Amino acid sequence: MSLFEVYPLFDITPVKAKDVFVYDEKGTKFLDLYGGHAVISIGHSHPHYVKSLTSQLQQIGFYSNSIQNPLQVKLANKLAGLSKCEDYQLFLCNSGAEANENALKLASFQTGRKKVIAFKNSFHGRTSAAVAVTDNPKIVAPINAQQEVEYIELGDLISVEKALQKNDVCAVIVECIQGVGGLDESTTGFYQGLEILTKKYGALLIIDEVQSGFGRTGDFFAFQKHGIEPDIISMAKGMGNGFPIGGILIHPSIKASYGLLGTTFGGNHLACAASLSVLEVIENESLMSNAAKMATYFIEKAKSIPKLKTIKGRGLMLGLEFDFPVSELRKTLIYKHHIFTGSASNSNLLRILPPLTIQKQHLDIFFEALYSEL
Repeated sequence: MSLFEVYPLFDITPVKAKDVFVYDEKGTKFLDLYGGHAVISIGHSHPHYVKSLTSQLQQIGFYSNSIQNPLQVKLANKLAGLSKCEDYQLFLCNSGAEANENALKLASFQTGRKKVIAFKNSFHGRTSAAVAVTDNPKIVAPINAQQEVEYIELGDLISVEKALQKNDVCAVIVECIQGVGGLDESTTGFYQGLEILTKKYGALLIIDEVQSGFGRTGDFFAFQKHGIEPDIISMAKGMGNGFPIGGILIHPSIKASYGLLGTTFGGNHLACAASLSVLEVIENESLMSNAAKMATYFIEKAKSIPKLKTIKGRGLMLGLEFDFPVSELRKTLIYKHHIFTGSASNSNLLRILPPLTIQKQHLDIFFEALYSEL
């Protein structure tokens, strides 16, 4: 049987990984500045993470959500403390797309409406409603296009209010820092304006923290810089450090009922053990603080890069925008310098999403390689 080839693949076969490094079958050592799309939050094969998963697997790995699972409660409490979202409710699922799917479904249930406002250059997933609010027609099939979505420029509050005035919008969904779209972020005034307008017109504000959450920006969530209180917060990627887990945080004004949402694998014992260990390492090793410190160091070093147009993002969710397409540069960094970086829909942007354990000496390796090529 052949694989259904939907990904262009680099000719690299990783067989093991440790902290910020990945090793292929030939023993070649690669510096990982991409973390598998911002998934690796606490470093590859962190000892505490490995121990937690191994220990849990030796007890019970899975049972359905029809029984008591104290690990879910423990995870919710730990998450509340670190994120400072104490009053929210937690629903667990398996991925970022599924998190956004449930967020949109819940907003529609809550409001009785079905239209969504999303923003240009957004990316929210590849499933039914999540891909419909993703600004990439190439991955939206006709069956997804049945969803009612209006795309607006990020930062345009006037158009948002004009759309909300029709009173048919169930949700406004936004990434505070766009990931795949190219690390654009609007102003605090814009995000606070979204909160005011959604409340005024009876829509829900969904903040997509799938890529930016779990400490990546130096805050636990990217929206916290802007002093807003979303109705629903979606999260995934760094939540499990590679183990599939996602979730939404739901404002206490939204009431649950049996059967409203559901999942077979979401919140299973192994997933909870993985996410708990991630939170414990983030806290014990002060990784949010490290993300902020490393960002300051990175930005200062990056200022002297030749041909650099802009430095984008914050924390360890960063982008280097050049005045030329970066696809060949990425290949050179991978094959010649053995450094993983990421791309974006902006072809001139190099995305940097390393584990939050990254240190100055690791970033120096990257800059030395970059300077040698530019």
